[in-house]
Amino acid sequence: MKPALVVLAAGMGSRYGGQKQTDGIGPNGEWILEYSIFDALKNGFEKVVFIIREKDKANFEKAVRQRIGKTTELHFVAQELHSGLEKVQIPFDRQKPWGTGHAVMVAAEVVSEPFGVINADDLYGSNAYKKLAEFLTQQQTESEKDQYAMVGYPLRNTLSEHGHVSRGVCQKGADGFLQTIEEVTAIEKKGSGAQQRNADGSLRHFSGDELVSLNLWGFTPTIFSHLKTAFTQFFANNGSDLKTEFFLPTVVDELIQNGGTQVTMLETNSSWFGMTYREDREIVSARINQLITDGAYPQHLWSS
Repeated sequence: MKPALVVLAAGMGSRYGGQKQTDGIGPNGEWILEYSIFDALKNGFEKVVFIIREKDKANFEKAVRQRIGKTTELHFVAQELHSGLEKVQIPFDRQKPWGTGHAVMVAAEVVSEPFGVINADDLYGSNAYKKLAEFLTQQQTESEKDQYAMVGYPLRNTLSEHGHVSRGVCQKGADGFLQTIEEVTAIEKKGSGAQQRNADGSLRHFSGDELVSLNLWGFTPTIFSHLKTAFTQFFANNGSDLKTEFFLPTVVDELIQNGGTQVTMLETNSSWFGMTYREDREIVSARINQLITDGAYPQHLWSS
């Protein structure tokens, strides 16, 4: 069974200043996620599932189907504040989506096979998809633990020149498994490394060599029950907060610490780049054009 690909496309793009998922950055107006899907399909993924907000779903689906056509099986799932919370009261003023953990959780209605997870506004590179597809399709050994995977990148290669970012900072064990992952917000570039400025004004420094998660994950469907359980507890503790988010890396870290999950850290020679701020667009567009010149992508992605 070929793995599916779940695309997290419900972000509001507040720092970017618009819907960066549908901003044309290729020579023919291609979206960054089109290049990601091209890479994924080339390397063994099949069905593609988009997680999108209900208010954007109709227009988004129409545009995607027009662009990608019948290249592969496509599904579109709405991530709404009430998803998974139909019997509880949601804060009236809450507008921000619940976060990446919640987004993956709602994919359960259409995903029954091993699957990868990506952000819609990140380009991870062809080799990263190859490594992840190999992991998801290989014969799994008998184990009492859930077997997942994550592709990590050096922190310094994932920073924006134009503001702060959030990253899952990882610790990898000698056995190749992820030991811990910590969701760190407000990371900004500083020299060859980075720093986090805390609310009290103190600074946390990073060398830049730290491996970080960019939400390029590999899961089996067992993750859905874990997410549902964790989200129920998260909402009980944080449901009245208008901004707190249910982060996917936080859930994975808790599963690791509880001893029931192993996450293989995959190494790749791919280069990552993405768009967090409007100012990142020109850099990303230039890199796409260079990759086309180098032969990594055709001039027209979906030409027969």
